[in-house]
Amino acid sequence: MRRLTGKAKEETLIELHSASDSQITDESSGNGVNSLCEGAPLPGHSETERLQPNRDTVFFRDGVRRIDFVLSYVDDKDERKQERRKEFEANLEKAGLELETEDKSESKDHKTYFLKIHAPWDVLATYADVLNIKVPFKESDMQHGQDVHLDWLSCPFHLPDHIMHPQTDYFTYPFDKNKVDFFLINDKETFFPPSTRNRIVFYILARVPYYSEGRKDREKTGIKRLLSNGTYTAAFPLHDCRYWKRARNAECESERFNLYKHWARFLCFYKEQPLNLIRKYYGEKIGIYFAWLGFYTEMLFFAAVMGVICFTYGVLSYGDNKSSKEICDPDIGGSILMCPLCDKKCPFWKLNSTCLSSWQSHLFDNEGTVFFAIFMGIWVTLFLEFWKRRQARLEYEWDLVDFEEEQQQLQIRPEFEIKCTNRRQNKITQEIEPYLPVTSKCARFCFSGATVIFWISMIVACIIGVIAYRLAVYAAFASIIKDPMRKIQLVGRFITPQLATSVTASCINFVIIMILNFFYERVAIWITDMEIPKTHLEYENRLTIKMFLFQFVNYYSSCFYVAFFKGKFVGYPGKYSYMFGNMTKLRNEECDPGGCLIELTTQLVIVMAGKQLWGNIQEALLPLMRNWWSSRKGRHNPENHYSRWEQDYVLLNFSQIGLFYEYLEMVIQFGFITLFVASFPLAPLLALFNNILEIRVDAWKFTTQFRRPVASKARNIGAWQEILNSVAILSVVTNAFIMAFTSDMIPRMVYLYAYSKDASMSGYINNSLSVYNISQIHLDNMPEDDWHNSTTTCRYRDYRYPPGHERQYTHTMQFWHILAAKMAFIIIMEHVVFAVKFFVAWLIPDVPSDVKARIKRERYLIQEYLHKYEVEKLKLQLSASFITEPRSETSLTPDKHEVVSECS
Repeated sequence: MRRLTGKAKEETLIELHSASDSQITDESSGNGVNSLCEGAPLPGHSETERLQPNRDTVFFRDGVRRIDFVLSYVDDKDERKQERRKEFEANLEKAGLELETEDKSESKDHKTYFLKIHAPWDVLATYADVLNIKVPFKESDMQHGQDVHLDWLSCPFHLPDHIMHPQTDYFTYPFDKNKVDFFLINDKETFFPPSTRNRIVFYILARVPYYSEGRKDREKTGIKRLLSNGTYTAAFPLHDCRYWKRARNAECESERFNLYKHWARFLCFYKEQPLNLIRKYYGEKIGIYFAWLGFYTEMLFFAAVMGVICFTYGVLSYGDNKSSKEICDPDIGGSILMCPLCDKKCPFWKLNSTCLSSWQSHLFDNEGTVFFAIFMGIWVTLFLEFWKRRQARLEYEWDLVDFEEEQQQLQIRPEFEIKCTNRRQNKITQEIEPYLPVTSKCARFCFSGATVIFWISMIVACIIGVIAYRLAVYAAFASIIKDPMRKIQLVGRFITPQLATSVTASCINFVIIMILNFFYERVAIWITDMEIPKTHLEYENRLTIKMFLFQFVNYYSSCFYVAFFKGKFVGYPGKYSYMFGNMTKLRNEECDPGGCLIELTTQLVIVMAGKQLWGNIQEALLPLMRNWWSSRKGRHNPENHYSRWEQDYVLLNFSQIGLFYEYLEMVIQFGFITLFVASFPLAPLLALFNNILEIRVDAWKFTTQFRRPVASKARNIGAWQEILNSVAILSVVTNAFIMAFTSDMIPRMVYLYAYSKDASMSGYINNSLSVYNISQIHLDNMPEDDWHNSTTTCRYRDYRYPPGHERQYTHTMQFWHILAAKMAFIIIMEHVVFAVKFFVAWLIPDVPSDVKARIKRERYLIQEYLHKYEVEKLKLQLSASFITEPRSETSLTPDKHEVVSECS
């Protein structure tokens, strides 16, 4: 097959003519919006008006054959690379692909060659058959079910119908090369959409060897190895046009322009997403991601509204907070002397100095928080169940119902085929296939597991280091931030040693999280590659589990510490508990006088908001800067001189696991708003604002900053579904424990209903503080400053008998009553929420009934039409044989016709 190099003068003149004709036609026939977009490009995209040859095209020089894939390389005179390219391209031609080379003199840097690849009909048909790609055979006569909505109310959120439904709905059936006339083929060149074409070509590129026919070196196979060893610099399918301007060629769909105009701009944040167009342009895998992200954001709206209501309740009940009033009262809180919070450096202090923090704590620690925690447990179930229904509908509409079962075997990774030299017969298909021996598999799994455990241990060690920092630095802050009135150490009115310690420790923890994250990502990919998973699905699932386990410990461990460990093992003034024993002098932390819940809120806000801010900076600014830098290098001509493949070449590559990071970011956020939502009801609101921005940032990245990804299929969100289910179940437990052990709600309720004399919260503060004799405090625990005061006792947070009692300093009965109430609350809340969760899950079917009916009807119609097709084909064959056979040999023909009539 002939390969063309360079550009002929005659072809240049033809393209020059066609470019001018196309421009005139485009400008004269364009309607309002499109003409505006073409005539007045978006800011920052000015173009030279001088007439240039039309190189902004997705076709070969003949203007007929479509460019399905592009390979680029720099000829650095390396003979080994030249030999690899020669063999590889020769094998591509043997596989039936057509090639056309653009000389380096035509590129903007005068260094890069571009190899354009076209898959002709025979190749597409062969591999569509191999890959069981579903194609239309009859226009659908069924109406898809739509969600009930008020048209007049939802109209502002809708997109034009040609954007939401870019193609006619058809009944589809896996392509069969031997039944070409069964399918609706009007034009063989456009029958397979560009996304399917590039998927087929990439399948071929990943499996074509680059060794000569007489040699057998299995490792020398596939475009991935050629990219890794530098033989080629890039491999990518082309975008169909510039994102800010329609393509001049009328045969080009300009779907990228439509996606940017109606989806990727932030001003479209309130509009629905064009999921069908996303699926058509990028493939089902990316379409499923954006469908899930959009649905998650929609459901967050209800959680955010409820969170705002609970927070508003806390604000409105501000004045009814009896406990804070007692703390702030000079006659009550001002008369209570508290024991030192650390050894040596911390003085005695007055309770009313924590007035501000007690008011702040009430905003999040109130009766409404219990209701919100129960609501979120039910919300999570509704979210997951309704997503299953939405996913089932998309599976039907996008022809993914039987995808996994059919494609599992066909998605074997080229790396598995290359590295696994052992062969055995598949018991199902009876075909010889590569396999990994059990001994090798076990050894790889053991090494992989040990590596994951080592890195998780590193996180735990870092968290312990941060805890030690908190214990050590608290005394330092206490000595620096001094209050001569001995109320409590203050800078201004707002910063206490507790707050300063919590904020700085949270920031340090966040930095450690980012650093460990950076290194572990590479380690996780390396050990997953070492395991040699058989299919792409297995590879993604294994990487997902490894990364999520690490991220779970990395992001949530500090919050678990504050929620469930801080302030729980403190001891009391005569017998304090120390980290790593008494020799370390690192006394275990006490909670802020307002409770540990406000510190958990602080930790959650810093880690969650910091991660979202850093993630948006990474996703938006870094790609923009990289592309700006790469595009400015070697640029000597105006923008419109550069070809479509050169414009895409300078964009960032979207890796095969690129979506993995997008899912991971959202699932980590999901954990924040479910596992610890009882401490911060506004977390869903922050997540909602972030996700509205996230959808448009991701859309902007895909349409403007990344090369077009190779289209790939996915039936669902994969392993992330099970991870979400696990987080949802765990969230019920964590929120129940937060409300019981981190919040002060249970002690307040026990006091109100069992110990209050007037059925009010009056006297609660005095009741919740125990008494200790100052003279009995060990010298190592006493402040360094001289203590001169007539007061002989100090108070601390606990329920213990006072000095002089026969059971002094042991827990009172109220302590055990409160502990019993906490355990009862956990059991009741968990059982109630789990009962509602499982009832709702049982009540809501995973697949809508109308979708089940449509799937059954479509299968029935497929069988019916296939039967008719086979019968008609048989009739034609029999008729042809009857005409061509001599009379003497046609005695059996009537019998054949009888058989046909019986079949029909």
